[in-house]
Amino acid sequence: MRVIARLTPFFGLNGGGALDGARGGAGASARGWQVGVAIALALIGFGLAASAAGLFFKAKTTVHPEAPKKAGSLVVDAVSRFTLNPIYLGMLLVLLGWAVYMGNLLALVVVFVFVLYINRFRISRELW
Repeated sequence: MRVIARLTPFFGLNGGGALDGARGGAGASARGWQVGVAIALALIGFGLAASAAGLFFKAKTTVHPEAPKKAGSLVVDAVSRFTLNPIYLGMLLVLLGWAVYMGNLLALVVVFVFVLYINRFRISRELW
């Protein structure tokens, strides 16, 4: 994503990426919100994925999506009541945080590709 942000500065938020502001660029104060939102998204994403993994371990089941025969139980507590795949949702939030931090709208392409990949090659296999 760093390459995308550097090669396409005209798609940046507030005239550039969060990295420019961190170096004392012209929009340093204007990008403070970007860093805050990015950190919040990443922390929520890490927390969501970690809590879901913790629930899987507590239930003595696998977190590995390619090993459904090792699953001892179906986890439907806590965050799993609201989403079928809380670990993937956590990963998505971390990627969104990184895209916001980079401050480049094209970085959202990586997020979109992640969603397509997860739906096509992971979730579809897990459901069947």
